[in-house]
Amino acid sequence: MKCLVVDDESLARQRLARLLGELPGYEVCGEARDGEQALEQVQSLRPQLVLMDIRMPGMDGLEAARHLLKLERPPAVVFTTAYGDHALEAFEAQAVDYLLKPIHPERLRQALEKARRLSPEQAEAIGGQGGNARTHLCARNRGNLELIPVEEILYLQADHKYVTVRSATRTILVEDALKSLEQEFGERFIRIHRSALVAVDAIRALEKDAQGHCRVVLDGIEERLEVSRRLLPEVRRRIRGR
Repeated sequence: MKCLVVDDESLARQRLARLLGELPGYEVCGEARDGEQALEQVQSLRPQLVLMDIRMPGMDGLEAARHLLKLERPPAVVFTTAYGDHALEAFEAQAVDYLLKPIHPERLRQALEKARRLSPEQAEAIGGQGGNARTHLCARNRGNLELIPVEEILYLQADHKYVTVRSATRTILVEDALKSLEQEFGERFIRIHRSALVAVDAIRALEKDAQGHCRVVLDGIEERLEVSRRLLPEVRRRIRGR
């Protein structure tokens, strides 16, 4: 069984790799130091199991696990952590098991056996999006995952069953509902129209078009997004309060 070890501490990765090496039938195919690197490694190495720390700088293990569920055949995930306060979130992210450090070899063996018994239907199940606000939004593109850091997003616009996510350099489509994105990211974005949210810090100006409609001017792109009359006072208030 191919395993990927993910931890921001090199000594922790080495110890876990050594424990895996002492068990027959398990191969450490790679290592990663954070959630974003783990996603890259999963797509290139195709491990069947990811053993992943939760608290890591940048993208943490919980967010990485939720992104992995978007793959057509996601690997099983076992969390390894020094903290016992993330168990509920871990299982919401479809984790097979949750191991507390220092990891006992017998407890690791039990978790690996659970991963081996995981059915294909369970492995491909799509879980909830519980937990804290994500650092990235993720789309599946031709079987691979494409990420945009939330801090780079200029606007989110609903389009039928998808939401267009736009940065200065890229556009992806995600299946999240616009309302749920608004709730998740709180003060970072403001609704300017029933179908659009924009990053407050990216608003450069408000301008009127030839028809008298007010539009937002955003950093880095030429597109102008219309602001509804009903929401215009709140948009102005938020801009003044930055």
